Amino acid sequence: MKIAHSSPPEPLGLPKPAFMPAPREPDNLTSLATASSITLGLESKFNPPAHDASQVARAGLCETICRGAGQLVLVRAPAGFGKTTAMMQARVRLEDAGVATAWLTLDRADNDVSRFLNCLDTAVRQLGLPGNDTVQALSRIDTPFALFLDEFEAIHEAALLNIVREIAHNLPRQGLLVIGSRSLPQIGLARLRVRGQLIEIDAERLRFSLQDTASFFEQRPHAHKLSADQLFRLHEKTEGWVAALWLAAMALDGSGNPEDFVARFSGSNRAVADYLAEDVLARQPAHIRRFLLRTSILRQLDASVCAALNPHADSAAILQQLDTDHLFLTPVASEQPTWRYHSLFADHLRQQLQQDFPDDVARLHLAASAWYESQGRPVPAIDHAIVGGDYPLAMQLLEQHAEDFLEQGRMRMLYRWCSSLPAAELQQRPRLVMAAIWATGFTRGPWSAMALLDQQEASGAIDARFQSDAMCVRPMLLAMQDRNEEAMAEGREALGRLPTSNHFADTTLLNAMAHTTATAGQARQAQQLLDAAKKQHSDNSTFNRMYSESTEGLLDLQQGRLRQASARFRLAVDATHAVNLLHTHGNAWAGVLYASIVYEANALDEADHLLNVYLPVARDVGLPDHMILSHAMRSRIAFIQGDVDAAWLAITELEYLGHQRKLPRVVATAKLERARLLLLQGHGAAAHDELERADDPAVWQREQGQRLLANDIEYLALARIRWEIAFGDAARALRLVDAELDTAVAAARQRRVLSLRLLRALALQRVGDTPAALSTLGTALQWACQEGFMRQLLDEGPALGALVQRFQTQHNSSAVRDPLMGDYLQRLVQAFGPLPVDVDTMPAPTQGPLEPLTRKEIRVLQLLVEGYSNSAMAEKLFVSDSTVRTHLRNINMKLDAHSRTQAVAIARRLGLIG
Repeated sequence: MKIAHSSPPEPLGLPKPAFMPAPREPDNLTSLATASSITLGLESKFNPPAHDASQVARAGLCETICRGAGQLVLVRAPAGFGKTTAMMQARVRLEDAGVATAWLTLDRADNDVSRFLNCLDTAVRQLGLPGNDTVQALSRIDTPFALFLDEFEAIHEAALLNIVREIAHNLPRQGLLVIGSRSLPQIGLARLRVRGQLIEIDAERLRFSLQDTASFFEQRPHAHKLSADQLFRLHEKTEGWVAALWLAAMALDGSGNPEDFVARFSGSNRAVADYLAEDVLARQPAHIRRFLLRTSILRQLDASVCAALNPHADSAAILQQLDTDHLFLTPVASEQPTWRYHSLFADHLRQQLQQDFPDDVARLHLAASAWYESQGRPVPAIDHAIVGGDYPLAMQLLEQHAEDFLEQGRMRMLYRWCSSLPAAELQQRPRLVMAAIWATGFTRGPWSAMALLDQQEASGAIDARFQSDAMCVRPMLLAMQDRNEEAMAEGREALGRLPTSNHFADTTLLNAMAHTTATAGQARQAQQLLDAAKKQHSDNSTFNRMYSESTEGLLDLQQGRLRQASARFRLAVDATHAVNLLHTHGNAWAGVLYASIVYEANALDEADHLLNVYLPVARDVGLPDHMILSHAMRSRIAFIQGDVDAAWLAITELEYLGHQRKLPRVVATAKLERARLLLLQGHGAAAHDELERADDPAVWQREQGQRLLANDIEYLALARIRWEIAFGDAARALRLVDAELDTAVAAARQRRVLSLRLLRALALQRVGDTPAALSTLGTALQWACQEGFMRQLLDEGPALGALVQRFQTQHNSSAVRDPLMGDYLQRLVQAFGPLPVDVDTMPAPTQGPLEPLTRKEIRVLQLLVEGYSNSAMAEKLFVSDSTVRTHLRNINMKLDAHSRTQAVAIARRLGLIG
């Protein structure tokens, strides 16, 4: 990666001075002595930048470059995308493989033919070739070699382009030419492409992935530790642009508040702005700079709309030139050639426009709005009208299209627009206020939407259409606030008054009432309402299609049909946007539900990625079950990964949100989740205290009469049974679990039945009835195997894992074996990981440790028991990872243990830890 120097740019229109004067010499007759004199002091041109240990390894790019024998590899991207770094790493890899390499960094002074050939001769001598007639010599090499030409955009002289064209078109079978350039070099690429002799690596390939970004920040010394959410947002803002990440990291080192820095980071950041100003804008001619500034207000660029803002310029030609020069333009899929500016570059351009031509900003936006309106494109027309200050036009367009936007599920866009309009003027348009209420409910939560609804009704500025819409929206907002009984009463009354004049409101009411009746345990009525809603779906009703599929998936999940629920939730997520492989472009309502299915399948990395996308939205909207599910999953994934502190933080945030929004069920469930974590860490007394704190009779009495997704398998009675099995009276636990199991079976609550059977097996194991325990476990596993349940078993902890392992041994030794069950058991046992040694079967130690454990080693043992990973232990103990590994080796040696789990078991047996 190359970062621009800090000196000020030269005045516009003046060329930069040449790198150094170039004496004129005969093109191909330069002697070795003459070549040496010409290249004296230019040694850096023949070597790439020094390798930096903090660089992120670009293994995939290196592989692409290195396998290009007999071809030209073109690495083309704007400034700062890491072209040089990728080329440099590929060169190291080739040299390690014994391939001869040569490097030449070009500059504008190299447009002199003599100088270019002298430098090329000097570079190629690194391949062991004579210095004369380099072009011909390169075509005849019969051993592997690679020639790297970096910063090729500096070369524009036709003669030199022809020389490089000749080299590229006559490469031997084992020869490799790698060119790094900001623009498209005119060296006959089309012919090479047709002949299959061209490999192209563009900006999209060079962008850092999210994992690359994480590695980049992990490798920086003394850098702030960014949370997963902060890292994701910074990656999104930079779009993987390496220079921006590098500059952000430098600025972050001087920032005391990473969260605030990430929120404010943009193209107006001083370091990024200086870079763009010096290395990009200052190089452009005046008419190009003017075009860039005037079109910076546009989200997408095509010749027609650019012409509306630049009537005296040839916009089509300029766009083609910018694309050829690869000047921070990204192609956009469209029927006609369309681009967009890189987001940070666009930020900087808009800042410059506001600074240099403040009076033109509003006029440009209004011109763009008029053009988009004339093209029948209301979204950008409304956007530009609002920014340009023409609120009457924006509201007129919004009234015409609001219901379509609602049907399409474009809630955030609607909320953003309505929040930008003057409140007094908006209030005089009841139809727009109702659109704002719908949008607010799904973006800022039901409380804000209900307050807006009450405020509008109190103002008296309502009409018959508003009243009918209010009748439909109120039951949904009540249900979203966990007020299901009130929602049921008002919803039934509203259903009796359908249809209204608003198709969207009618269909949403049917879906909302299907969800409410499903929560009440009335599956048949819920399905009837869903069928009615589906008949109402219009062709563009993606929002209600998402709502229907989510609710139907909920019904499937209630009845234990995990595979069918998974398909429903996937469809629901993809209903509101184009399908993508990671399913991260959907509505958070469906997104959290889909994440829960992915988590259940034990696809933890994918679930964690989905939570990065959907948890913040679920937190903002405030749906109780979604808040509980997303935070519990985030906590459990963190604990599984050994980040115990992050696991506690997620639970604490959930409890705080419950208190803040006056949701007692959320608060009580957060305490249950905390008790579960304490139980896994072996803190019996603390877990018991937390269960006592979670005992809110009003909450759990309501839960018994409803089917609440987040509490289907996590409720107080079940949590107490779990605690009795681990720390209390197992016989009492067995009586309690049998009573709960009878109730769950009668109500056909299949997921709850599964959890209770697992706990029953553990209770039987604890009372010493192993055959009955394995029989009960077998019944549970038979059903779990059919539907693919994983985490519901894994989350019960290692005690169940040991029992599953016993069942696997029994199954594998039986005369008749079920291959599907065998495969399922193998995956399950493998997912449990190292299982604890059965302490009861271990021989009693005759003496203490071979050597006393130090205080630090006992602390490491305690952290190990609590679930901390090596890196997390290192952070808490202020030591390195290698020191932690040394402590663990010493512990195993002193306790005569062969694994972590065995060391923990021996330490407990000896009373070294609780």
